Amino acid sequence: MYCCQGPGRVFGAAERCGFDMLKRKREEKELQTAQVSDLCKRRLLGYADSFHELARSYDQEFAPDTDDREAVLAQRRLWESRQIISGHLDEMAKIMTEAACEVLSFRPMEGKKKRMLTQALAQEGIQVENPCYLPREDGRQAVVLTMRAQRGKVSVEDAADMISVLLDRRFCPAASTPYVVEPQPQSFVLEEETGFLAMTGFAKAVKEDETVSGDNYAVVESEKGRVTVMLSDGTGSGERAGKDSERVLDLMEKMLEAGYDIDAAINMVNTALFAAGEDINHPTLDICDINLYDGSCKLRKVGGAATFLKRNQEVEQVAMGNLPLGVFGSMEILPVERKLRDGDYLVMVSDGVVDAFGAEYENTISSIIAGIQDHSPTEIADRLLRIALCASAGRIRDDMTIGVIGIWEA
Repeated sequence: MYCCQGPGRVFGAAERCGFDMLKRKREEKELQTAQVSDLCKRRLLGYADSFHELARSYDQEFAPDTDDREAVLAQRRLWESRQIISGHLDEMAKIMTEAACEVLSFRPMEGKKKRMLTQALAQEGIQVENPCYLPREDGRQAVVLTMRAQRGKVSVEDAADMISVLLDRRFCPAASTPYVVEPQPQSFVLEEETGFLAMTGFAKAVKEDETVSGDNYAVVESEKGRVTVMLSDGTGSGERAGKDSERVLDLMEKMLEAGYDIDAAINMVNTALFAAGEDINHPTLDICDINLYDGSCKLRKVGGAATFLKRNQEVEQVAMGNLPLGVFGSMEILPVERKLRDGDYLVMVSDGVVDAFGAEYENTISSIIAGIQDHSPTEIADRLLRIALCASAGRIRDDMTIGVIGIWEA
């Protein structure tokens, strides 16, 4: 889908001082770009225009043609559904336009390193072609190359370990890269190792007299260095609630893996539930999105209970007053940002845990978390669940789910 476009001018005007001019010319010769072919670009932009025009066909002012209250409400509902469709079509047009106009800048690997890498991997039965550097944020750079196994198959993890030694920099496979080096040529992306590691642990209890929990959780690594943990509590309990929360997480996973922005994905799921018009289906959605390169974290809550950040014996509560999914046709979620440190823990809980500790649950849970000395996220989640069951005298009046994320410097 991508084709080489040769040297790309990415620096400023050439009319500056001689030293800068020579430097820029040298860098321009080294820096190359790759983008969607002209044919694919035209087709994608054509599709985007079509979706945009379809969106505009739904974009009309609300003008009821009757004075009957029930008829006006029905027309209003139909108009709101059309606005939802319009918004979805516009989002599709935006994604297609971004894909069509995407340009990747890469720099060919230095001749000496390229020869060393290709010769060393050839001795291990791996043929390497076109190794390049792909600049990333914060001065990082990935390695992009084509590899094929000359005998049998080779784990891409093993290949990444060899390349790390040769380049004296720790690399690991990107989330979307193939797992195995096959006899057929394939493209691989190796990202720099992250500065932090994350481990997760979960503990669940199903509501008494039910066999299926209405809570569900998911851990998604849509790209290297980014971990997204999601917890959804379905309305009510039992199989129906479980299917509702599972559907929410399944949709979110698919959209995040497809490259959707988190806020755009939340709004897409929210409007889909709103358009369905089911008054009893309003699951919550609690999201913790962590950048493992710099330790930054963004928390988003759509009706979810408070999240707790444990740092040594200090515990911070992060709560937001948003309504659950599907109540309104659109919503604005303002993420809460925190900078994580080595040894921090994030604790996510569902409403069943909240109910077990009563009205002042935030302070009670904070005190309990502050006193926990365990280090394993799974052990912390299990301990908190046992304490919650004791607090409710052994009764499980609602599904309970506890998720713990531990952060450590790599």
